[in-house]
Amino acid sequence: MLTDGSFDNITKKERLTLSRDKDKMEKVLGGIAQLGRVPAALFIVDIGHEHIALAEAKRLGIQTFGMVDTNCDPNKVDFAIPANDDATKSIAIITNYITAAIAEGLQERQAAKDDDVDDANADENEKKAQRLLAEAEAEAARGGRSRTASGTQQPQKRRVPGGASRRPGGQGGGGR
Repeated sequence: MLTDGSFDNITKKERLTLSRDKDKMEKVLGGIAQLGRVPAALFIVDIGHEHIALAEAKRLGIQTFGMVDTNCDPNKVDFAIPANDDATKSIAIITNYITAAIAEGLQERQAAKDDDVDDANADENEKKAQRLLAEAEAEAARGGRSRTASGTQQPQKRRVPGGASRRPGGQGGGGR
């Protein structure tokens, strides 16, 4: 309605109502709208109260973790955590523990990726060094440049077409 202009044709009260509804939906569902992919798991504090989210996760095939009280069926979630889902202290303790476990897992995953990248870089560097060594040996076999005992490179003498003698005046032996 905001883009097609029909928002201007309704009354002020209807505009306010629609604006409030839009703001409420953005507040409640804004994070979900920004998701780039389906999450791998869903943590639910009260599976009895959040039964719609639980059903949606089951329909999408998302793993579910949930705090289960005595008034809920633990078979509805994949991983049930027996706890009092009404007490804020209990919720805080369990969510802090799960958050710390997730952070530790992410750090381990990043460390494993860094090790894989380091191994891949070491392999690439070794292959590059072998290739450069092979190129240097091939160039030495062709006679491009020779190395002296001190390790410095000296250009080899080249033949000039048209004669090998040097004329006074610094010109090589070819035509004038």
